[in-house]
Amino acid sequence: MILLVDVGNTNIVLGVYNRLNNKFIAQWRLSTDSKKTSDEYGIEVMQLFHNAKLNPTDVDGVIVSSVVPNIMHSLETMISQYFNITPIIVGPGIKTGINIKYDNPKEVGADRIVNAVAAHEIYKRPCVIIDFGTATTFCALTKCGDYLGGAICPGVQIASEALFERAAKLPRVELIKTPNIICKNTISSMQAGMVYGYIGQVKYIVEKMKKEIIELGEENPYVIATGGLAKLIYEETNCIDKIDQYLTLEGLKIIYQKNKE
Repeated sequence: MILLVDVGNTNIVLGVYNRLNNKFIAQWRLSTDSKKTSDEYGIEVMQLFHNAKLNPTDVDGVIVSSVVPNIMHSLETMISQYFNITPIIVGPGIKTGINIKYDNPKEVGADRIVNAVAAHEIYKRPCVIIDFGTATTFCALTKCGDYLGGAICPGVQIASEALFERAAKLPRVELIKTPNIICKNTISSMQAGMVYGYIGQVKYIVEKMKKEIIELGEENPYVIATGGLAKLIYEETNCIDKIDQYLTLEGLKIIYQKNKE
């Protein structure tokens, strides 16, 4: 089995991939906390394995992508101590199968690279990849695997928190879709502005990115979304072709195979 670990600013997503039947057999989320020790993470992960009736000793490979550098010491130590494995860390020098066209390829977040690898290997066509995380990232990919770059926006949760913190009379609100965009109270008005404004932002950026990719001579890009708010946006617009919640884990699995197998 392969343990796949994607460290984001808010959550750590863990997946277990069974090479015998080519299936993901577990997926979990932990809170990202740079103050936790390796043993604290180890206890949590061991408990997850126990609850899923999985044996940690069956794990013979681990790969990690991270956008949170100050958590890596604890995680790498935990993996070494509890799994007796030196993990593959997604970064410079790792085989990915894509060509990064960024001005400085080292600046591209590991999560964006992993998503692009999965999209290239699975869909084999030009793509726009949207990852709805703490930040919302938009990535452009050609059919031959050139990673062109993209855009990064504050996630809707960050925008909501900023509004609460900076506007004295506005409360913290739950992010839900309102029946109408013309609302008659402050909370609903904030919810409508956040959610529908976010949907409009996604539609506009996708349209512009698709246009720029087509101008390069590529066919109409396939738009893939992953992350927490993907379903909400997908239901409200026709600019997303598919939701793939396993996209990042698929990318980690593919990179592991390219570098180990």
